[in-house]
Amino acid sequence: MTTTTLSVPIRGMTCASCVSHVTHALRSVDGVSLAEVNLATEKALVQLDPSKATSRSLVDAVRESGYGVATEKAMLRAMAGASADQARLVRELGALPGMVSVVAKDAKGEIEVERIPGDTQISAYRDALKTAGYELLSIRVDAESNIETNRSSERRTLMIKTAASLVVATASMAIMQYQSISSLANIPPTAVNWLLLALATPIQFWAGWQFYTGAWGGLRHRTTNMNTLIAIGTSVAYAFSLAVTLSRETFAGAAPFAGHATGTYFDVSTAIIGLILLGRYLEARARGRTSDAIKKLVNRQSRHALVARGDDFVRVPIEEVTTGDIVMLRPGEQVPVDGEVVSGTSSINEAMLTGESLPVSKTEKSRVFAGTINGQGSLRVRAIGVGSDTVLAHVIRLVETAQGSRAPIQRLVDVVTARFVPIVLAIGAATFVAWWLLGPEPSWLFGLLAAVAVLVIACPCALGLATPTAVMVGMGRAAGSGILIRNAEALEIAHRIQVVVFDKTGTLTEGRPQVVDVRTRSVPADDVIALAAAVEIASEHPLGAAIVRDARARGRAIARVEDFSSVPGRGVRGRVNGTQIAVGNAAYLGDLEIDTSALEADVTESLKDGRTALLVSVDGKAEAVIAVADPIKPGARETVATLKRLGISVVMLTGDNSRTGRAVAAQLGIDEVIAEVLPADKAERVASLKESGRVVAMVGDGVNDAPALATADVGIALGSGTDIAIETADVTLMGSDVSAVATAIDVSRRTMRTIRQNLFWAFFYNVALIPVAAGVMYPVFSESHTPAWLVPVFGHVGFLNPVAAAAAMAISSVTVVTNSLRLARNRATKTYTPSGGAPTRGLASESA
Repeated sequence: MTTTTLSVPIRGMTCASCVSHVTHALRSVDGVSLAEVNLATEKALVQLDPSKATSRSLVDAVRESGYGVATEKAMLRAMAGASADQARLVRELGALPGMVSVVAKDAKGEIEVERIPGDTQISAYRDALKTAGYELLSIRVDAESNIETNRSSERRTLMIKTAASLVVATASMAIMQYQSISSLANIPPTAVNWLLLALATPIQFWAGWQFYTGAWGGLRHRTTNMNTLIAIGTSVAYAFSLAVTLSRETFAGAAPFAGHATGTYFDVSTAIIGLILLGRYLEARARGRTSDAIKKLVNRQSRHALVARGDDFVRVPIEEVTTGDIVMLRPGEQVPVDGEVVSGTSSINEAMLTGESLPVSKTEKSRVFAGTINGQGSLRVRAIGVGSDTVLAHVIRLVETAQGSRAPIQRLVDVVTARFVPIVLAIGAATFVAWWLLGPEPSWLFGLLAAVAVLVIACPCALGLATPTAVMVGMGRAAGSGILIRNAEALEIAHRIQVVVFDKTGTLTEGRPQVVDVRTRSVPADDVIALAAAVEIASEHPLGAAIVRDARARGRAIARVEDFSSVPGRGVRGRVNGTQIAVGNAAYLGDLEIDTSALEADVTESLKDGRTALLVSVDGKAEAVIAVADPIKPGARETVATLKRLGISVVMLTGDNSRTGRAVAAQLGIDEVIAEVLPADKAERVASLKESGRVVAMVGDGVNDAPALATADVGIALGSGTDIAIETADVTLMGSDVSAVATAIDVSRRTMRTIRQNLFWAFFYNVALIPVAAGVMYPVFSESHTPAWLVPVFGHVGFLNPVAAAAAMAISSVTVVTNSLRLARNRATKTYTPSGGAPTRGLASESA
């Protein structure tokens, strides 16, 4: 079955109950196999079978559930060809992923489309139109339908409504004290109430209209949400005040708060709306900051490129660049595409992708990546990946998908919020009845206000934001440090890692052997290297390649070899300029009947620290020992030490013999070595470690590491490794710096700690304050005991003032989001300082 994945921007969600309702609506659509809704990102990740479900059906399902979908509109201009078919045009465009509607405006080729924003490239539109007999001329996106523009507009509207509500609430509170001014004392309360009604009504039904629409959407589907609580709470206060205004005599004496000569609570309804909206506004601003990391990545995507068109280079929109185009990179410019250098030399800063600060030299046939920064040189690059096919676009999709995924710990929140609002409504009703039956006079009014306080304070917003905001910030900060975490589940498991298994070659070591020592008897070292290289250049062995590279580094020409022969795993030989040369281990030279006893001391010395000793004979005489080693990566030793400080056991997995493995492990400070492991057996060794009950992470970079990465609880792949290793991994380190392993674990631990803090305060807030709002403090703060400074909070009878309840509810959500944002400021574990460079950190780095 073919599936399509869409990221659907949802509008109107305010709490965890909203998330539950939207999730249910999407999952009820036939053909949807997965629907994960995230309050922090305000997006739904949906997988669907395009033969059964359409983007239109998703949008309709969300809208019918009382919420909105942030679509965008665009106008396409096309030129009709001889075979133009308008009906087919509509069908072909409608089949594109994310397309909601297609309307052909006229025969001239104007087409209006509504779509879910996504990765659909201009080439897809061009191909669809071509199939229907049209040629695409231009695409113009309606700026007013842009998601970011809409969000900014919504925040401005929210700010205006918040300010108006709070101004009216403050004015109402002041007006209610009018009798304290002697010159105004004789004004009838009813006249004042009509003024208050005139002020409160626009706030109730303009600023507070979103609560009614949200509540009505839930009611249509027999569900409840935060909007239900606020709509009922404010409507009760407003309706009671309206009734008093219309018939004051009926409610004579019903003014429980000191100084409320008017006997109305217009100040309560407007203040609740104002404070709730204030909380939402602050929350929206804070939530906007949680996506800063992804915005930085998105901003790295170029809008234009300088592309060869004939004999000139023309600046064109990035959507018009296609694979194979030649792109000019000028000094200091941002690279617009993934490509291969065809001419020129320069150095490129790839820190935003790899986290490594040193620029990388680029010459002919070097790869360059979109979003990186060109240095001082000029390059001509052949485009290989453009638009959604670049590494940067892939990273953005990975991060967005991961940020929108749900952590297992979120299941507890889902269980609670599914029953939360109905329980709160029941508690509110019970509060009213209890006060009516048992409270002091006017008991029914006290019960009404206490019930309003319960409804207003019991908001599941904080619960809904506790996990996703922390996950979003944590993953964003990790991405900013060159660490891509596949999903929230991997992030959660990573904080429990007890064992980290490193593959040796290419992970802890450079994976590129080097000549580290040459011991000779009579032939100069440079000559020995040149003669050995002449024979080894015909070999494909990595150790031979190390000798060839060393000869070239010494500036030696490499002669032609004749009569070449080799024995795999033992050695090679041949004739160089008439001289017979053999290179290999002692056993190989022994098979050639060459006496190597004179080199035994040199061999012993060369084998120290896990090196490999290659013996060289010249015309049948053992002449030299070349020591070759795979250098340990900078920072590997410090990374091992850091992991140990975190209480994590470190294991090294290698196919080398035990002696070499132990020698390398000793240099790294690793105590446990599993040596002589065949590639096919790596996964089995990881599985055996898991059987001990420990949480195991595997770090590797090669094809033969992929099964072990998949077997581990958390697979961590180096981005410099193979594609299959990266695809198998739960965590990808974009660079080759192994210190990022400790950083990734540190990010996970900090994120999970923040989630627990958020959940504690969210649960504690509701568990502690709902009873207070209901009036359990009545024996303490009754009329004869309430301190004057607490009257605005608890009134004169001991239940929470609904206005104070609204303020507390707003503060709770803002507190949770602000606590999550601390992750963006925290510095992760520092591991090592490269020679001559700045300390390499995890979260401290801003670039990827």
